[in-house]
Amino acid sequence: MRKVTAGLFHSLDGAVEAPDQWQFDSFDDELGALLGKTLATTDTVVLGRVGYEEWAGFWPVAEFDDDFKIFINAAPKHVASRTLTGTLAWNNARLIDGDLLDFVRALKAKDGRDIAVMASISLVRQLFLAGLIDELTLITHPVVAGSKYRRLFDGAETVQLELIRNEVTSKGNVVSAYRLKP
Repeated sequence: MRKVTAGLFHSLDGAVEAPDQWQFDSFDDELGALLGKTLATTDTVVLGRVGYEEWAGFWPVAEFDDDFKIFINAAPKHVASRTLTGTLAWNNARLIDGDLLDFVRALKAKDGRDIAVMASISLVRQLFLAGLIDELTLITHPVVAGSKYRRLFDGAETVQLELIRNEVTSKGNVVSAYRLKP
């Protein structure tokens, strides 16, 4: 069975929204290598509507070449939305038809490499708490972002997690992967 993963940049005070506003210079070569490993094992992406709309307007026309641009433009992209309808314009993007949880369960059962949930805080939260994300990686930067940014688990009930792995990069980023505790 395929593995569903999600990774979020995270501040010490729990912010996950708009990391480009508070990451500063903490991105380092080790994080680049980690993201490269993730792309190498992933062949499918699940996105939320907001993330889809932002990325569909950016990545197809981005004026630089990098591994992520090549990956995201080519990858099959499944978009969870209650408001979008019809055919999506971005290459290999399609709307999820029916129940999200049932769709992800069915997608996991198909042949293929890993499935990455990207560009949606609420989608990551919903799928993780439903037990459908096998590995949630939080890349905690050594910064306090402040209270204006959304947190991943705001409003969630208490849930126990199990640490899968943990490492610290040269710029002080703590990369921790979790799963729900059985």
